[in-house]
Amino acid sequence: MRMHRMSSFRAAYDAVLGRWPGPVEAVDLTTPYGVTRVNRCGPADAPPLVLLPGGGSTSTVWGACVAAGAARAHRVHAVDLVGDPGLSVPAPDRAIRTAADLVGWLDAVLDAVLDGLGPHGPVALAGHSYGAWIATHYAARHPAGLGRLVLLDPTQVFAGLRPGYVLRALPMLVRPTPERIRSFLAWETRGVALDPAWLRLQEESAGFPAVRPVTGPRPDLAGLAQPSGAGPQVDILFAGRARCHDSGRAARAAREALPGARVGVLPGVPHHALPLTAASEITRRVF
Repeated sequence: MRMHRMSSFRAAYDAVLGRWPGPVEAVDLTTPYGVTRVNRCGPADAPPLVLLPGGGSTSTVWGACVAAGAARAHRVHAVDLVGDPGLSVPAPDRAIRTAADLVGWLDAVLDAVLDGLGPHGPVALAGHSYGAWIATHYAARHPAGLGRLVLLDPTQVFAGLRPGYVLRALPMLVRPTPERIRSFLAWETRGVALDPAWLRLQEESAGFPAVRPVTGPRPDLAGLAQPSGAGPQVDILFAGRARCHDSGRAARAAREALPGARVGVLPGVPHHALPLTAASEITRRVF
């Protein structure tokens, strides 16, 4: 039964990835925390853009942004998070348990991605939701190692999660089923039409081996709040109709914490659908 579920998940994953424009190169990068699957596309000699998905998602969620032009001026490296649904495989003897572990894992991924360009090179790092939380923790510890940091509706960075959102998500997180995943996404996205192939992949993730996600404190933003030139250019876009937090309040907190950042709110866009339904606007503004 488990093999059937994984086969079904893989078929759904490949179906979404197969809709990306242009050739896509799938590579497996070895890190101390396991093997990380990265899907690459775009000109090989273009500046690197590393993309981290939200929690419970996969690298394939970035296909709409790639189609909207993110890979025209960048070599895109879309990452499956270790321990989350996807094709990355956690190490059996070294689990990721803390934010520091996540930073160490991402450091190893970037070293492998940028092999030949220097240890960190002129890289742009972008993340959505939980992926943005990871990216911010990394940038806060290595502010000089990045050229740009792009945060798409980051959670637990500038604002906490609304209790109602957590309560609504809890059954899906504790015991995921395709029905619970579909119901939660319909509620959070307020009925927005979602790509059927992507939605099927999300439903198939219910059978994925569960690994407890890493949680922890908000990132220390002091290292990113330095005068211009001391760290990466930071771009932050919030989803105007997010249920996970108050986007207006989060945007104000972001402007206060990072005065040099470019902060915007996309009206009418829900949190989980952001990379899918607002891909053109995201690409126009930040990619």
